[in-house]
Amino acid sequence: MNQNLESLTIKDELDKIKERITPPEPITLDQVRHVLDLTIKKDDGNKIITFLAMLAAYTDNAQFNISFNAPSSSGKSFIPLEISNLFPQEDVMKLAGASPTSFLHESGVYKKETNERFIDLSRKIIIFLDMPHATLLTKLRSLLSHDEKETRHKITDKTEKGGTRTKTAVIRGFPSVIFCSANAKMDQQEMTRFLLLSPEINQEKILAGIHQSSRKESDKKKYYKELNENPLRKALIERIALIKAAGVDEIIIEDEKGVQQRFLAHIQNPQPRNQRDIKRIYSIIKSVALLNVWHRKRQGTTLYASELDIDTGFEIWDKISLFQELEISPYLYEFYSQIILPLWNRDQIDEFGDPVAEEKKIGVTRQDMLKQYAHVYGGNLGMFRLRYDYLPNIESAGLIFQEPDPNDRRQLLTYPTIAAKRLEKTEEIHSAYEPGVNITNVENEIKAEDVPF
Repeated sequence: MNQNLESLTIKDELDKIKERITPPEPITLDQVRHVLDLTIKKDDGNKIITFLAMLAAYTDNAQFNISFNAPSSSGKSFIPLEISNLFPQEDVMKLAGASPTSFLHESGVYKKETNERFIDLSRKIIIFLDMPHATLLTKLRSLLSHDEKETRHKITDKTEKGGTRTKTAVIRGFPSVIFCSANAKMDQQEMTRFLLLSPEINQEKILAGIHQSSRKESDKKKYYKELNENPLRKALIERIALIKAAGVDEIIIEDEKGVQQRFLAHIQNPQPRNQRDIKRIYSIIKSVALLNVWHRKRQGTTLYASELDIDTGFEIWDKISLFQELEISPYLYEFYSQIILPLWNRDQIDEFGDPVAEEKKIGVTRQDMLKQYAHVYGGNLGMFRLRYDYLPNIESAGLIFQEPDPNDRRQLLTYPTIAAKRLEKTEEIHSAYEPGVNITNVENEIKAEDVPF
């Protein structure tokens, strides 16, 4: 009885504190981007989506997952790490490496009397850094799909006598998961459970990164002092803490028909993964609504998204939908559009400038791809990565097919598919290196410099 009275007293005190807090002003994602620019240069779209994914952790079931897939040193781990610094660190799990079973063995609390290990991942953010493969994710498929709020896994431990014994790992809740890997190969079952993103790779971003690193390394103490004292960054950190404390469980989107119609307008040929994609759109919209929780209709722990939240969510989806539909990482699509297609178009014109006859068209050689890559990006891709990482994944997306060279059966030539040619004509090419989300919808016309979070 005394404990109940004590709990009520604490709750009353918390309620009084909340009443004294003035709700933060409405803000837009463009204003959030302004704060993220302090540490992450360029990559506007990637950092906004990553921020929203982490923010979605503070709901009961609106979380969504991200897979950053790109070559080494491109910044795929840097983006989620920097953004995670804005969130309460007790909610963030950063794993530089984990075997498929170690995650279940070492996490959570073990109860000897029931021989069970309980792992509570509700309202958590998990970042898998530079993981060499996705085998761990196969163990977590049910969790990533939000199939059940509590999943049970049978695992074995070695006993002191050298034998083995079985125990149960119980995972509760849904976390926001961000997976970073330089390995282009990912099982299709995992790909459908993630939003596929890739960091920008261009000269402008590289130069901005060099400037940022120079400032940081020249005087780290001064750099972090200025960063931590920045009023907008401090205000965003406080806002995230208040969103967490707001205790939102459910977010409702009342215009269900409108969302469905807008989503179907994106789809030419419905695929099974579209059933998961529409869930991601809902999650994005809900996360956008959560950002302004104090300025949305609310009943208890239930929040209602506005039409502005829906518009903003679809503006974000427009930037990344092509990659999700093709089930291909943006940087691989960029390779297709910047390397393979230009080479193909170049070789379809004869010396007189006339189109080559259909029966005389010759595909693109792998040697030409490597030369073009070096010319465009100033680096060496390597034949092994081209053969085993790049081309198989681009072919799986249905953008190319490969056939033996009629003049040299030892080598394969690459041809764009009919579907790819149609896509080139009908779709705006979404660059992996320019995926910025330019959110222009604003509730109050306030300059980012003057944001009163």
